[in-house]
Amino acid sequence: MHPNDAITPITKYAEGPAAPVARQAGWIERHWVHLVVFALGVWTLAPWLAPLFMHLGWTGPGRAVYTVYSFFCHQMPQRSWFFFGDRFTYSLDQITAAWPDSSTMMGIRRFVGTEAMGWKLGWSDRMVSFYGGFFLFGLFYLALRDRILRSGWRLSWRWLLLLVLPIVLDGVSHMISDLAGLGLGFRETNAWLAVLTNHTMPPAFYASDGWGSFNSILRLATGLLASFALIFWAFPLVDRSISAQQNHIQATKGNTRLHG
Repeated sequence: MHPNDAITPITKYAEGPAAPVARQAGWIERHWVHLVVFALGVWTLAPWLAPLFMHLGWTGPGRAVYTVYSFFCHQMPQRSWFFFGDRFTYSLDQITAAWPDSSTMMGIRRFVGTEAMGWKLGWSDRMVSFYGGFFLFGLFYLALRDRILRSGWRLSWRWLLLLVLPIVLDGVSHMISDLAGLGLGFRETNAWLAVLTNHTMPPAFYASDGWGSFNSILRLATGLLASFALIFWAFPLVDRSISAQQNHIQATKGNTRLHG
């Protein structure tokens, strides 16, 4: 039995009108990880419905998903995955040829795809790995929870900062690069990387956002690193905080009964 699956002090000692509320609070304490991971799953997987809805002709629900998640992701199509079409990813030039309003970032964000090209995912590739990593590593934490709590292990804040730093640097460098205009920034050409590596990789590896390019690999890798760090730093912290609170309540109740 998991340590948090036992009857909590809140539910054990609650009496009278407060008992139902205390039981609900105790249930949430015991199952908070399951609830959070479930919520992360819904949040992470919903954008995958957008291309499916568009493919089925359900444009209203599909565009609703795009609209909701546009507040949490830039959804630029050259950095997104496409489904039910000819290719998995498209270059900026290919998207510009298909979408006339591609001169600005706001304009190109509105492109969701066509029947021939397919329909883009509601997440960019970075958000797939970042939010998807939350869900994935949340499931891992559930599987390893007992072992982690017994060992007392938790990712230190130093490792947290170290593993989150790459996504910050990558994201900020893209933001600065995009100030030069779509397709013009130093992260679009990555000429600096080509020089550093003596052009050992194909041109598309450097000057592209497509699948397998330097940019796409870095976005996927940094998103996974950050989500791993945040889950295995925060979840054990919350678990131990709840356990400490339960122990404190139990000790307080015990002292009250002894001196009552």
